[in-house]
Amino acid sequence: MKRLFPAEFVLPGHPDKLCDTIADRLVQEASTHEKRALVGVEVAVHRDTVTVTGRIACEAAHTIDVGRAVRDTFATAGYGYPPPSLCSGDCPARDQGSCALHPAWMPAPRDLKVSQDLCLGPLLDGETDFRAVSDDQSIVTGYAVDLPGTNFLPAEQWFAAQMARRLESLRAERLDLRLGPDGKILALLEEDGDSRRVTAVTASLQQQIGGDSIALHRAVLEVLGAQLAQAAALVPGFSPDIPATTVVNGAGNFAVGGPEGDNGLSGKKLVCDAYGPRVAIGGGALSGKDFYKADRAGALLARRLAKLVVMTGGARECTATLAFFPGDERARVLSLVDGGGAQLDGRRWEPLLDLSLAGVGDCYTGTTDLTDVARHGHFVAERPWETLTVV
Repeated sequence: MKRLFPAEFVLPGHPDKLCDTIADRLVQEASTHEKRALVGVEVAVHRDTVTVTGRIACEAAHTIDVGRAVRDTFATAGYGYPPPSLCSGDCPARDQGSCALHPAWMPAPRDLKVSQDLCLGPLLDGETDFRAVSDDQSIVTGYAVDLPGTNFLPAEQWFAAQMARRLESLRAERLDLRLGPDGKILALLEEDGDSRRVTAVTASLQQQIGGDSIALHRAVLEVLGAQLAQAAALVPGFSPDIPATTVVNGAGNFAVGGPEGDNGLSGKKLVCDAYGPRVAIGGGALSGKDFYKADRAGALLARRLAKLVVMTGGARECTATLAFFPGDERARVLSLVDGGGAQLDGRRWEPLLDLSLAGVGDCYTGTTDLTDVARHGHFVAERPWETLTVV
């Protein structure tokens, strides 16, 4: 039976993803001060204003430069004026701040107004040990499918994320296209048994007024062809054919983007961060929370458990649902369900994993670049928590 699955992903300059990245940048900064730092922050952006709220508790928390974290995130996403080194001679960018080939993308990091309402200070007496205990309730979902080529992720979500990375690279490789930092992609994948084909793709890519839209469409088709070829090589039954429906900037010119075009908020791209709309999510955000927080730690535990079931041959597809009650040290396994809806006996796999909050926090805090995690995915193969040794 044919089924159609959608998936989307956004580029680093998307307003919501800017917020996620700032939030995770602060998590990473706090963890360098203290391994068991407590971080729970949220970020909002609109035009040139960035608001950061929440709590950061660790040694020397007041020395964390929130403004620098915000501005660095905008800069590395591609906002601001081009560096003078890019332009030489009589290039107008040397005097005007931008030119046709090297446009300025607003808001510029140096012009941002950063507002913060943060509880900054040390962990309270006894709070370091209490990090191993859940301070809130949480429902989390993990998923895996027997597709090693996608790192056991749904094919459509993996494809959308890979396409987004290629489109991000296109901005640096094709300066003539005059692309900005903001963008997103949506793909439709048709499954018919073990056969898969992309039936439609739409990409929205920020482009300077006067940029060649026809050249951009051709460039996207080239990128799409390359990604489809890679997918066909890695995923059995994946068609390399370019879909007849490929839309680029279907709503017209997309010159005003990022926070200038829309407001942003951390935690709004939860489906992108997880497995796409094929899989139900618990609802808790990952970015902006340290690795001892039940929402984040639980999501990693659920993913590892589902992946373990699939990698050991317990099911071709598995969804794991876990929960934490306030005061729990270990995740409660509510269900393991295969692709057909049948319940699996969790007692076979639960003893093989450490399902404790302390296990996640102690193992994974400070082990990877959280800027990259926020921008490019929590469950891609290179993340340390994605490694499972099956004997």
